[in-house]
Amino acid sequence: MTSPSSSLLVAIACGGTGGHLFPGLAVGRELVARGCRATLLVSPKEVDQAAVAGLTGLGVATLPATGLQDGRHLAFALGFWRAFHTCSRLFRTRGGRPDALLAMGGFTAAPPFMAARLHGAATFLHESNTVPGRANRLLSRFVDRAFIGFPEATTRLRSSACECVGTPVRDAIAQLRKHRDAASARVTLGLDPHRPVLLITGGSQGARGLNRLVSAALPALALAVPDLQFIHLSGTPDLEAVRTAHRPFGQRSVVRPFLAEMHLALAAADAVVSRAGASSMAELAALRLPSVLVPLPTAADNHQAHNADSFVRAGAAIRLDQDSATATELVEAVVSILPGGSHRGGLKMGLERMDRPGAAAGIAEAMLSHLREPFTQAARRNAPSPRKPTQTARRDDAAVLIPAKETP
Repeated sequence: MTSPSSSLLVAIACGGTGGHLFPGLAVGRELVARGCRATLLVSPKEVDQAAVAGLTGLGVATLPATGLQDGRHLAFALGFWRAFHTCSRLFRTRGGRPDALLAMGGFTAAPPFMAARLHGAATFLHESNTVPGRANRLLSRFVDRAFIGFPEATTRLRSSACECVGTPVRDAIAQLRKHRDAASARVTLGLDPHRPVLLITGGSQGARGLNRLVSAALPALALAVPDLQFIHLSGTPDLEAVRTAHRPFGQRSVVRPFLAEMHLALAAADAVVSRAGASSMAELAALRLPSVLVPLPTAADNHQAHNADSFVRAGAAIRLDQDSATATELVEAVVSILPGGSHRGGLKMGLERMDRPGAAAGIAEAMLSHLREPFTQAARRNAPSPRKPTQTARRDDAAVLIPAKETP
C-alpha cells in the first residue's frame, strides 16, 4: 500500500554554512523516513559539497550562492536573480515541483523560498538563533509556520504561527546520544584514552580572537590540570601560530585546521571552549558537554552573545567575552567544567534542559500534517501546473539536480 506521504516532495533550502546545512539534512532524513521525497538546495561552497558527497536517500540541487558580502550590493542582486531563476526552472520540471519548502536561514534560502511560493508550495522556515537573521525576519511574514530553536526568537519574527522545537543535530551527533565511546574516539585521534580532553573550536568563522585567548592560557592551564589533553581546531589562517603554542605539550595536543569527523572530537571531549553558534550549541546540549562560550563579537546583530546568554540563564554554559576576558579567567572557567570541577554537575543538568532530541522529527511531522490538511490539498490542486523548462538558459545558471540514491 502506498504511503500517504509517498508522493510529496519537500525542498529544503539549507546552503551556505554548516549551521544551516546539517539541521536541514537531519529534517530531510526524517521526511524520507516518513515516506516523503526530499531535495536539499545547497550552495557551491566546499562545506556544502563535502557534506552531500555520496549522500543517499535525498536529492541534491546546487544553486548559485547569493550571500551579501562586503557591501557588494550589485553582485548580491545579480546572484539573487540567478538563484531565483535557477529555482524557478527546477520547480517547473516534472518531478521537481515541491509541495513544500523549508528555509533554514540565510539569504541563500530567500530565492528558493520566493520561487516555491510562486509555484504554489507551502512554505516554512527554521530559525536556530535567539536573534533571527535578516532573511528570516523578512520571510517570516509569508510562511505557513515558523520553527524556532530558542523561545526568545518568537517576538522577533513576524509570524503568527511560531513553534519552539529546538535545532536539529546531524545524524552522527544524534547517534552519540545512544552510544558514546570516548576512549575509542581519543585513540582514533592519537590521544591517551584515559586522560581528560578539552576541545577548542572556533566554528566556521571568526576563530582568531578565540585562538589567541586560548593560546595565552595554555601554559597555566597545563599546570593547573597536568594530565589534560587538547584538541584544538584552529582554522587555516592561525594554524601555524596555534601549533607553536601547543608544541611544548607534544602528543597531549592534537591541532588541526578543521576536522571533517567532528563527531569524533565531540565524542572524545570532556569539556569545550567554543563560539556560540546555535547549531554547535545544540550539539553540546545533545552530548551534555559543559562549555565556556566565547561569542563571536562581529556576528550579525550580536546574535552569538544572545545565544550564549540563553544557555547561561538556563545554567547550561559559562560565557566569557573575547575582548575583555583574561587568560586567568579562562583557566578558572575551564578547570571548573572539567571532571571534578565545581560547575560541571550543574551545567550538565542545564544542558539536559536545553536538549531537544525530537527537533528534526517534530519539524517533519508538523510540515506533513499541514500538507495533509484539506485546505492545503485544495490549494495545491488549484496551483499552476509545472511547465516544461525552456532550453535558452545559460549552462552556468542551471541547477545541478542529483536525484536521491537508494540507501544501501
